[in-house]
Amino acid sequence: MIAAGSAAAVGLAAAGVVYTAGGDEPAASAEAAGATATVEQQDLARSEEVVGTLSYGEAHTLTGAKPGVVTWLPEPGTVITAGDAVYDVDNAPVVAMTGDLPLWRNLAPGVEGPDVAQLESNLVDLGYEGFTEDDAYTDATAEAVEEWQEDLGTEETGTVAVGDVLFSPNTVRVADQLAAVGDPANGPVLAYTSDERRVTVQLEIADQDLVAVDQAVAVVLPDGTEAAGTVSAVGQTVTGAEEGSDGPETVEVTVAVDDQAALGDLVSAPVTVELVSEVHEDVLTVPVEALLALREGGYGVEVVDDGTTHLVPVETGVFADGRVEVSGDLEAGMAVAVPS
Repeated sequence: MIAAGSAAAVGLAAAGVVYTAGGDEPAASAEAAGATATVEQQDLARSEEVVGTLSYGEAHTLTGAKPGVVTWLPEPGTVITAGDAVYDVDNAPVVAMTGDLPLWRNLAPGVEGPDVAQLESNLVDLGYEGFTEDDAYTDATAEAVEEWQEDLGTEETGTVAVGDVLFSPNTVRVADQLAAVGDPANGPVLAYTSDERRVTVQLEIADQDLVAVDQAVAVVLPDGTEAAGTVSAVGQTVTGAEEGSDGPETVEVTVAVDDQAALGDLVSAPVTVELVSEVHEDVLTVPVEALLALREGGYGVEVVDDGTTHLVPVETGVFADGRVEVSGDLEAGMAVAVPS
């Protein structure tokens, strides 16, 4: 049994499109039927276009942990990866490395822990050798650190002090400079975001069934070009639910775009996201205009055959692209009346 029709079907009845007394009516002349359309067998999918915002996501503040004076800052738009300088303090670089733990203590021979393992993993990735990659900071680790410091052009201490390295789990992009050259380095320095653009959509609760994590969607850019997207997150917090608030209740949906090049040079822009769900394969469909709202409830279509018409009650399913899924005493290729 096909699922009940959508609000589009309800709208047909409300608008008084066509009413008939039902299946006991005598056959009518095909002349009165006007135009006809063909019952087709095809795949049909419910879809919806919603407005979203393309951006690099929320900006976060980077606060310096190293005393001194800011002597260099990267330009907004700079992407910072492991091994890159984030900014300079007293003419020495503060370096980015990959990791979940912040550098909360000085690292030197004799220190052990996951923060040491994190540092050593980055040193290996940057091409430094001669030590065992584990969670112990040994003299061999210190020698590798000295080599790294020599390559950076900084003092070769063999230790890593708080503020020398900034660990981040992901590559970041500079959004704005919050300090200027000459400012103290132990305050807000930079605003940063993810290095990948994504789309956020405030989706009405009524349409929440249209999305699921890992679902493929199409992102339509302002110039009309499309980029493939994937739903990466569906929010659990409803907004607009407070008493007296205007507008519908929504949840935030995040769409990732794998091919960042397809987005061109856009930094932020309104976009359209095409959501598709409920794909029904090999179903019978007719134009929505062919549906007749029956007085006794439900819908039917008038089948045109050999110069006469007869009413066939139908159940409706998915509405999409001006057509509706129907089931009943119908076959592909039949002609149905479409009121003009």
